[in-house]
Parts: sequence; C-alpha cells; structure tokens
Amino acid sequence: MARFQRIQVAQTIEAGGIMPIFYHPDLEVCKKVLKACYEGGLRVMEFTNRGDFAHEVFGELNKYAAKELPDMILGVGSVVDAGTTALYLQLGANFIVSPVLNPEMAKTCNRRKVLWSPGCGSLSEISYAEELGAEIVKIFPGAQVGGPGFISAVKGPCPWTKIMPTGGVSIDEASFKAWYGAGATCLGMGSNLITSSVLKEGNYAALTENVKTALALVNTTRGW
Repeated sequence: MARFQRIQVAQTIEAGGIMPIFYHPDLEVCKKVLKACYEGGLRVMEFTNRGDFAHEVFGELNKYAAKELPDMILGVGSVVDAGTTALYLQLGANFIVSPVLNPEMAKTCNRRKVLWSPGCGSLSEISYAEELGAEIVKIFPGAQVGGPGFISAVKGPCPWTKIMPTGGVSIDEASFKAWYGAGATCLGMGSNLITSSVLKEGNYAALTENVKTALALVNTTRGW
C-alpha cells in the first residue's frame, strides 16, 4: 500500500514545483536517476508505465526508495485504465498520473485514498476531474493544449484549480516565468530534465545539478 497519505503527496508536489518523469527498463539506471534527483532536492518522481514488465521494475524501485530514500514519494504515470491502476497500487504506488480522464481510475484510487492526477484538455474535463476528487489535474500535451495562456484562462473563473502542465516545459527562466506566471501549480518535466546525455554518459552528478538549477528557478519565478 502507499506509504504516503494523499494530501501529503499533493502538498509535496505543490511545494517542490517540479515533477520529474522517467522510465528506463534497467532497474540500476532507475535507481541512479532516482538517487540523483533526491540528492538534488526533489522528493517526488513519476515513473512512467512504458515497456514490457515496467511494473516489475517499478516494484523493485519502490522497495529501493523505501529503504534508501525514505522521503522520496514515488508514483506512476502513463496509466490509462483501472486494471493497471490497481496493479500499481498493489506495488505501493503513492500516486497515479494519467494522460486521460478515466472515471474508473478515480474510483480505484479513491477507494485506497491515493492521489490521482488525470490528463485534461478543457475546462469541462478539469471540472469533472475535480468532481471525481482530483487534487491536481494534468494538462497534456501542455504546449499543444494551449500553453500558459490556457492555464491563465482556466484560473480566471476557477482560481481554486491546481494544474500541472507536462510537455513544453524547459529549464530556463522564461519558460518557468511563463508557466508559473499563468498559475501552474507544478511543472512536469521529462527529457528536458533527465537528458539523454546524462543517461548515455552515466553522468548522474550532472542530473543532480540540473535538478538544483530547476528548483532554484522555481524559487525565483514562482512568486510565492
């Protein structure tokens, strides 16, 4: 079962401001990436459900996190159905992220009091997701849905809505200012944070520095 309570997970996601998104079939690579992000200051990560036996990698990675990185909140993304949701909850996922809005996934997560963040592309979908209990909604792909302007437009009539864009976020001041200025709660980042060069070269110290740079930008651009 999840080690962290749903509200604690939501608060940690919002406080950190960055959601690293990552998958690799090699467990040892995953451990090194997770540790590098942890050492950089992040306390949450989304492991994406991609590739055969991804759930087996996640299960072992979650055991590693519980033992070696006890404050790291590990969840799963790219989940699109209730069955896969249940599978990952059985493996201790602390949150579930989806590129789609599937109410059956909400029911599965809510029964276990696990945070669920669905992908939405309109205000109607966002409102329905919140009706189903979503604390934070994902917009995906962020740039194609409408970018920072979409978030700003949603926050006008619905200032309580918490949005995490994924796609179209880069580690630079202009990008962070645009998203946070529009009212984003957290920024989902994949290959722009955990770069192909880091993985190819095994330069996990560089990843730790990338994380530190991103978190520094959160502090300087969020305006809290």
